[in-house]
Amino acid sequence: MKHIAALQDVVTPWADGLEPSDAELDAIEAEMPVISAEVELWDALIALLDRPASEFDARRIRRAHHRVLTARRDAANRATSTQVPGDAA
Repeated sequence: MKHIAALQDVVTPWADGLEPSDAELDAIEAEMPVISAEVELWDALIALLDRPASEFDARRIRRAHHRVLTARRDAANRATSTQVPGDAA
């Protein structure tokens, strides 16, 4: 049996530093409500690619869009509330 092997070096060598840090994981977790709301909006929009929108679909898109705006507002409020007093804005 002939083995197939790459003739070039690996593009990204494995290193222990490739895992996300705790700070990066915390940032992702803080942004998850926004990401989830945006995925829900995209799901509603993608569902309409092959058919005309009904009143139910329009309501679903409005609600999803409202959830995105609410999640972004909440994320912005959390970001401003975590600033230390006296920091430059």
